[in-house]
Amino acid sequence: MARKPKYKDDPDNLELTDADFRNARPFLEVFPEFADAVKRLRGRPRAEHPKVQVTLRLDPDVVSAFKEEGRGWQGRINETLVRAVKRRRAK
Repeated sequence: MARKPKYKDDPDNLELTDADFRNARPFLEVFPEFADAVKRLRGRPRAEHPKVQVTLRLDPDVVSAFKEEGRGWQGRINETLVRAVKRRRAK
C-alpha cells in the first residue's frame, strides 16, 4: 500500500488552481529588494584571483605520490608548481 504524502494532509497547503497560475508573477517583480539579497548570498564568494581549470597529463607515479598523502592532493600539486615557478623567476 502506497503512503500518502504528508503535504496532502496539511490544510494550509492548498492545491494551486489555473487562476492561481494565471495571477502568478515572478519573484523578482514582487520582491525586488529580496531578489538582490538572494543573488548576493548564493554560492561561494568570488575569489580575487580565481584559479584556471586545465587538463594536465602527469606521470602515474607523480599522481600516486601526491594521492598517498590524502585529501587535497590537487592543491599540493598546485603549491609545488607555485614554488617551482617562484624559484625559476628568482634565477
